[in-house]
This record gives sequence, structure tokens and C-alpha cells, in this order.
Amino acid sequence: MERFDLFLPPDLRRATEQAARAADISPGDLIRRALAADLRRRACPAKTPNRADEQLLGPLRVLLARDFAAARSWDELTARLRAKGYALHEAGGGLALHSHPEGLRLCKASELGHSCGALMRRYGAPFPGHAHHHLAARLLDTQTPPPRMWDGGGDADDDDFQVIEDD
Repeated sequence: MERFDLFLPPDLRRATEQAARAADISPGDLIRRALAADLRRRACPAKTPNRADEQLLGPLRVLLARDFAAARSWDELTARLRAKGYALHEAGGGLALHSHPEGLRLCKASELGHSCGALMRRYGAPFPGHAHHHLAARLLDTQTPPPRMWDGGGDADDDDFQVIEDD
């Protein structure tokens, strides 16, 4: 290793020494690790979100709005989209719009204003072949009311809370 002199303000030096003691390492090791982590972060920046360009989304929303609004089932929505050269595919816990038949991913359905959950509730069924069955069970189960987290009396829709203080 090579020597490198570093001048720190007193409060930063104290904080460095305290953090090093807490980690059971030397202040020099702490600084080396922090610099190495920062240099790695700069060399490999975080992935950008997989979001569509807003210039693409606007025209797609307009083009497909009537199809999303008029479709009464997954099959009808699929047919309407395919007629215009698009298809929905499972993407994680949601859906993504792809060009059809090429299969090029264009955007998430939610970016068009149509989340997978909202479409499931609307059609009363999960997206055909969607692997996340727990989403459908949670969103479509109208038989079992959600568990109550608070049973302290009062109106269930009451947003106020009570504070209990010691006398």
C-alpha cells in the first residue's frame, strides 16, 4: 500500500473513529472500504428503471384506450389488442404490452393506466396463464373479508386513533 495523507474536519474524524470502533476495524480500513464501495458504485451505476419513454406512452394510451375500455373479458381484450398488433404478457407480478407477433416489450400495462390487479377485478379472473396465483386469490376472493387489524371498538371506518396515556 502507498501512504496517502488525508485531512478531515474534527467532527468527521470523530465520526470516522467512532464508526471504525463500532465495526471493530481501523479508521484506515473504514475509509478504504468506503472509498472502494463508492468507486464500485460509480463504475457500475444502478440499473435504470425499466420504464417506457413518455413519448411512446402517450400515443399508445390514445390508440388503445377504446380497446381497454370496451373489452369485457381477457379473451376480448387479447383479440382487440392483437388486431392492432399488440399483446399482453406476464411480467413479474403484472403485465407488459408487447408488439405482436414480434414480441418486443413496449411498456407495462400499468403505465398505460391499466394495472393487472384492476383488470383482474374487472374481468373477475386472473390473466390466462399468469404464474402468480396468490394475486388472483387475494384480489378476487370476495367470500372472505380481510382480517381486522384492530378490534378496539369504534367505527371500522374511523380514521382517528386513540392515545392511551399513563395517569
